[in-house]
Amino acid sequence: MVLAVVSCQQGVTDLGVVEDSSLNQEESLGPLVNGMARALSDALDTIALTGAAVSREVVASGSQFLFGVTPRQSRGILDPVESDEHWNLAHRARWVAEEGVRRMREVLGGRFPTSRLAARGLLFAGFANRLLGENMCHGVVDGGPAQPRTVHFERSKEAFEEAHEIAVRIGDADLANAALAGRASVLASLGEWAGARADAERIPPGFVHHARYHRNEIDQYNTLYWATAGTPYRSISVWSTFYEGYYLETGDPRTPWSRDPAADEGPLGVPFLRQEKYTSRDAPIPLVDRAEMRLIVAEARLRAGEVPGALAEIEALRAKAGVDPWSAEDLEGAWTALKRERGIELWLEGRRLWDLHRWREEGVPGEAEDLAGRDTCFPIGATEASTNPNIP
Repeated sequence: MVLAVVSCQQGVTDLGVVEDSSLNQEESLGPLVNGMARALSDALDTIALTGAAVSREVVASGSQFLFGVTPRQSRGILDPVESDEHWNLAHRARWVAEEGVRRMREVLGGRFPTSRLAARGLLFAGFANRLLGENMCHGVVDGGPAQPRTVHFERSKEAFEEAHEIAVRIGDADLANAALAGRASVLASLGEWAGARADAERIPPGFVHHARYHRNEIDQYNTLYWATAGTPYRSISVWSTFYEGYYLETGDPRTPWSRDPAADEGPLGVPFLRQEKYTSRDAPIPLVDRAEMRLIVAEARLRAGEVPGALAEIEALRAKAGVDPWSAEDLEGAWTALKRERGIELWLEGRRLWDLHRWREEGVPGEAEDLAGRDTCFPIGATEASTNPNIP
C-alpha cells in the first residue's frame, strides 16, 4: 500500500519496478508524507459526505452513483456492504500513516525527534485514528479482533503527543498547535475533559488546520463541493434539514446555502439547495480550528456546572459570526445551545455522527434534532469481516 501511494506521488507508472527498499532512503520521505495526506483526505471526504446524509446535515437529491448516497444511507442505515469503502479508506489512511512513521524512524534514526516530516507524519496518524474513532462502531487494528472504538482515540492521542513534542522542539508553531488541538479533541472523546480544556485554551485566535484537496484529478476533488456543483450531479441538498431554516432565519455565514435558478430540483425531484461552505474542487476541509477549541472549553464548563461561563463561550462565537445569541437560562438550555453550536461550527466536516452518538450514549440533557432509529457509526466493512479470521 505504501508502494502504491508513494509511487503515485512520484509519478511512477509501473509499480513492479519499485522495490520496497527504495523507500528506505531520505529522499523518499517527502513523497511518503504526501501519500499520508492524500490517504487521509480521501477517507475524510468519503466519510464526511455519507455521514452528512445519515446525520441529516444534508439530504439525498440525486443519483447514488454520481457522488451521492444510497437510499439506505439516506434513511440512516449503515450496513457492512455499503460501508465497505468507508471502512477501507479510513483504515488505509491509518495504516499508510503509521507504517510510514515506522519507516521514517528507521531511515532517520536519531534525527527523527527533530524532523518536521516526522511531526507531519505523526499528525496524519493522529487524525486518521481520530477519524476511525469518531466514525467506526468498532476498533480493528491490522487484522486483530474487534475492540472498543476508543482504541483509535488512544493511538491518536499518542501520535499527537509525539508530534507536539517534535514541533515544539523544532519551533514550528503551526504544527504544534495542530497537534495540541488534535489532542484536545481526542481527550474530550476519551472523557478526559480537564486535559481537553487545558489543551484547547492554548490554541490562539484564527488558528485552523486543514485536510487539502486538489483540482488535478476527479478523485482528489472535495466531493462535498463536487456533489453539488451542478448538472448532472446535484446529489445532495440542504432542503428540509435544520440548516435550511436556520440559515434563512439568521444568515449565519457558517451554514450558507443557495438556490440555483437554472436547477430548482435535484434529479430525484427534491428541492435543490446547494451548500456553499465549500465552493471549489480544491476547497479544504478543517481538521481542527480555534472555534472547535472554544466549544470544547464550553462543553468542559457545562460538565463542571459552569453554565454562565459555557454560555459566554458559545455567545462569543455567535457574536463573531454576527448572529443573535441563543436563548438559554438553565443547564438544559445551555446543553441545547452547545449541541446546536457544534453542529453549526462543524457542519459538513465529518464530525456530527460522533457528537450525536456520544451525547445519546451519555444521556446528557438538552435537545438535538430527533434522529431516533438512525445509525451513528459505520459497521465493520464487509471485506474486513470476510478476510479477518478474528472477526466472528
